[in-house]
Amino acid sequence: MNYDQRLTPARPDLAAEHLRDTVQAQAYVPGRRMQVSASYADLRRSPSDEAATDTQALHGETLLVYEDKNGWSWCQLDRDRYVGYVESHALTDRIAKPNHRVRSRHTLVYSAPDLKSPPLDALPFNAEVHIVSATDNFAETHSGGFIFARHLAPNNRPLSDFVGLAEMFLHTPYLWGGKTDVGIDCSGLVQVTLSAVGVAAPRDTDMMETQLGRLANVGENLRGVRRGDLVFWPGHVGIMQNEHLLIHANAHSMTVASELLSAVRDRVRSNNGSDITAIRRV
Repeated sequence: MNYDQRLTPARPDLAAEHLRDTVQAQAYVPGRRMQVSASYADLRRSPSDEAATDTQALHGETLLVYEDKNGWSWCQLDRDRYVGYVESHALTDRIAKPNHRVRSRHTLVYSAPDLKSPPLDALPFNAEVHIVSATDNFAETHSGGFIFARHLAPNNRPLSDFVGLAEMFLHTPYLWGGKTDVGIDCSGLVQVTLSAVGVAAPRDTDMMETQLGRLANVGENLRGVRRGDLVFWPGHVGIMQNEHLLIHANAHSMTVASELLSAVRDRVRSNNGSDITAIRRV
């Protein structure tokens, strides 16, 4: 049976129980739900520090673990269904349902409700936390850390203007598979900012191009593009800031950059012979 390996928890030796009737494997397991307790966790293609990172799971995300072996957990993320390996120490089975998310580019978790107290951790944009109490200045997490309250937003109130959120990442280094201001890739930038405004997005550009929004009516001269339109090339995506400027994490500058759409189109044509494949309106 053909299936997308990125999204299917199946190997020749082991598969998810719900795939028993569709995928052949030596054994099947139901999986155990766990939560990311680290700031973020790399999801790798194989259980090795040298393996490529396909994406990252942010603090508070939940996942199903199908195997724990040699310090690695083979799992499937609940948010976008991606499958891979994360280091087991980044996970916990003591799940606390998140009720807030980080709205700033990064925030610190302090040991006390005092800006002079030693920080315990740092959380990236869109990481999720369970807050048990709050004052005007600090919110206390279920694990006893304290976050500056204005760096958080309630989960039941999505943020607005995903383009403005993407602009917050300008000059962030490009990182294949990244989803934080330490490093981010093109589809990671789109996914994490859309998620913050309540729009679920798949992880990779090919899935985004078929599943997000609708085709925009834009001519060859690129007239008619609007702020928030997603522009696709083979293996790449960017976000329109206005009718002329595109913000995108790219391997040309190795940063999140703002450029004229026409300049990016011409450069990609010249370097790769590729052209824009779609412009979609979310």
